[in-house]
Amino acid sequence: MRYLRAAPLPHATGGVSALIGAGLTRVALEALAEEALSMGLLLFMPASGWFGLALLCGADGLSRYREYLRVRRMLTRWGFATRLLRPLASSRCQRDAAMQAAREAGCADMTRAYYRQLGYRWYHLLPDRVVANPLAFLDTRFLRATFLPGKR
Repeated sequence: MRYLRAAPLPHATGGVSALIGAGLTRVALEALAEEALSMGLLLFMPASGWFGLALLCGADGLSRYREYLRVRRMLTRWGFATRLLRPLASSRCQRDAAMQAAREAGCADMTRAYYRQLGYRWYHLLPDRVVANPLAFLDTRFLRATFLPGKR
């Protein structure tokens, strides 16, 4: 359960994406069974895209879990420190991982107040860099920070 609590948003998004991909695959296979070759092949393309998104979400969830473990160790060792939490503030998934780590380290209220003081609310889902530039998903620095968290 810790794995799911550390990154609920990526896992939910990945699960929904996998279900949509499975539904499209089922319809594509039915079309192929009825010998509608072009329709079946055309439906496999978006299905593979949805499965690819599910894989990316799973990888993001795994990265957030690793980050949760790292932050939990630091919070347990040093206690509440804004310098530990500030680098995790720019993304909802990172804030969720930090909040779960803070809950287990005993400093959840201070962490929640700190993120609230920074201006983040429950509805701030997209990372700050993506809000500023929607093409940031394609930037290698963004992808590296997303999938390879930790020391630089």
